Amino acid sequence: MSHSQIASPEGLALVARLRDFCTKLPVVEEKVDGFGHTTFRVKDKPFIFVGESDDQVSTSFKTNLTTQEFLLGQDGTPYKKTPYIGQHGWVSIMNIELVPWAEIEDLIVEGYARTAPKKIVQQLKATMS
Repeated sequence: MSHSQIASPEGLALVARLRDFCTKLPVVEEKVDGFGHTTFRVKDKPFIFVGESDDQVSTSFKTNLTTQEFLLGQDGTPYKKTPYIGQHGWVSIMNIELVPWAEIEDLIVEGYARTAPKKIVQQLKATMS
């Protein structure tokens, strides 16, 4: 399995859609890591990874262990535990088309809130209410 930067039309479209949503959150940065993953970060801590290998796009979200357990426990779930970092609550989706976008947005906000410093999370809550 070779890792390279996202190049497929599907992968690029997904990154653009994630970027549109993530950049509305305070102090979010987009960065390509050493493995070629596109990451969305707050204070240089990632809360989303998007990767592509063998033309398969995968997206990983930081969740808490309760959310992870719930997502993995559903019948026919499109989610799986993220390799190497799954024990910290990360979940991955190989085919994001199988998940309603509203659910993806909820996962983004949860991952962001779990990653960002408290002050920034309070800022976010103020803008969302």
